[in-house]
Amino acid sequence: MFRTPVVRTLLGWLSSFGLWAFRWRTVVRLPDGPKYVIVLAPHTSYWDFPILVGAALKHGVECSWLATANLFRGPARWLFRWLGGIPVDRSRRNGLVDAVTEAFYEADRLAVAIAPEGSRHPRDRWKTGFYRIAVAAEVPFGLAFVDFATRTVGIDEPFSPTGDLEADLRRIEAFYAPKRGRHPDWYTPPLGRCEPG
Repeated sequence: MFRTPVVRTLLGWLSSFGLWAFRWRTVVRLPDGPKYVIVLAPHTSYWDFPILVGAALKHGVECSWLATANLFRGPARWLFRWLGGIPVDRSRRNGLVDAVTEAFYEADRLAVAIAPEGSRHPRDRWKTGFYRIAVAAEVPFGLAFVDFATRTVGIDEPFSPTGDLEADLRRIEAFYAPKRGRHPDWYTPPLGRCEPG
């Protein structure tokens, strides 16, 4: 994602300074192994992205991430792609789960970040594509978060999916329950609110 060691180092320093200047602290505990799915929640603000990217740069976490294709329009599209972004057309059911699963099988190292809420605004339920990818590819989760209440950002609580969707969503919900997005009322919790996606 971050092309050369020199560029990675410079961006890491800049990100460390920026997070320090805005009083954000980081927590990073990655899953074991070179492949995993990163779950991103709560997702309630445009600020989530730069804060999470800053934390990733600070700690040298390289990953790809799925986002709406609308984000990749205009002059910023090259930057988002350079940062690992993969555009997703939400209007089409295009085999994204199968494509990402196949990418995991073909890669020696791969981390893919997904926001299951699918939007910064309230939804009825989480989409479960992130879960189906992890089960099919046999890779663990890392739970990434931006907690505006404590000004903490990071990734923690790595675990492997058991195949029991409801039980695993309960575990995920318990992790995110104390976390507060920038707009807490916009957060969609996972438990009991899932659909194929």
